Amino acid sequence: MRFRLMVWVRVSVVVWVTWSCGWGRWAVVLVSPGRHTMAGMSTSSRRRLSDAPFLAAATGGVPSRRPVWFMRQAGRSLPEYRELRAGVGMLESCFDPELVCEITLQPIRRHGVDAAILFSDIVVPLKAAGIDLDIVAGVGPVVAQPVRTVADVRALPRLRAEEVGAVADGVRLLVKELGDTPLIGFAGAPFTLASYLVEGGPSRHHERTKAMMLGDPETWHALLGALTDIAIEFLRAQLAAGVDAIQLFDSWAGALSLAQYREYVLPHSERVFAELADAGVPRIHFGVGTGELLGAMGEAGADVVGVDWRVPLTEAVRRVGPGKVLQGNLDPATFFAGSEVVEREVRRIAHEADEALALGARGHIFNLGHGVLPDTDPGVITATVELIHSLPMPL
Repeated sequence: MRFRLMVWVRVSVVVWVTWSCGWGRWAVVLVSPGRHTMAGMSTSSRRRLSDAPFLAAATGGVPSRRPVWFMRQAGRSLPEYRELRAGVGMLESCFDPELVCEITLQPIRRHGVDAAILFSDIVVPLKAAGIDLDIVAGVGPVVAQPVRTVADVRALPRLRAEEVGAVADGVRLLVKELGDTPLIGFAGAPFTLASYLVEGGPSRHHERTKAMMLGDPETWHALLGALTDIAIEFLRAQLAAGVDAIQLFDSWAGALSLAQYREYVLPHSERVFAELADAGVPRIHFGVGTGELLGAMGEAGADVVGVDWRVPLTEAVRRVGPGKVLQGNLDPATFFAGSEVVEREVRRIAHEADEALALGARGHIFNLGHGVLPDTDPGVITATVELIHSLPMPL
């Protein structure tokens, strides 16, 4: 029997019994009335995994093999995920530590990827802070009261670490279960969070977002400042619980021009990375359709810059500049094209990665240019991981 003991500042405690992520081991947990989070893990107790291929590449070292993981590797492409999530809402899943742990582990068991990424959603810290929103199937995040005025911005709540205690609990369970596999934590970037809040949900053109950004820059920067604070607090909670790397997702930044990005977005993303630099873990920056923004995104302060499939890695290194690790950049649709096409594209990207290293890139992590698509055959993903691991390392 394995026990987890959590100690609180308050003296009064009650005892509950819950399942751990091991799905069959009991854990006795001491909790204080009115609270559900565990005591934080100090960053000094983070696992030492410098030899893990993902972390070696992310820090500019020489990995023992080509590291690979996939965005949305834990998700609807896996039958075990669909079975586990049946009848359970997305946000409910994200605040259940045992579900978070189990779902995060599923692609590690099935595919043998070199890193786990925490199962969560970029709007989780907004929900935790008290913003009225839901994730609607087939639509995405929907905000009950969009943020469109200076009064709305002033009314935004701040995020406290205890409000994402369930997420941190999931991280702690994972740290115990993952062995020598690194765990990536993540948050949504301030611009992408702002787009959801201002638009009220997903948007093709981001017209209300851009209207505030261009027409009322003072309110805009106040909004992004508040969202930067939320992103930092969310990532700090994950780091304190033991994640080994962090990724900032700017899913909608590709809607911006380079000038817009530099003036209205870059300073805030830069602050996220700057305030987390002392954590001593690799920091990854990723956006979709951001080929023209790669140079500016590289300036934000991340150690690793994600590249989507629209820009070859050999061009990406020129835009980002030397000294950064590149991550990417297989088109997710390639998985539907047959094994010969997948192998050809994987080998092409590996070759481009080797050339990018010669041009000054500090390393390469194989990934997709976006997330795994829901109808992807998981067997194809597993075979792709095996292929990538079999490829020789550059001389």
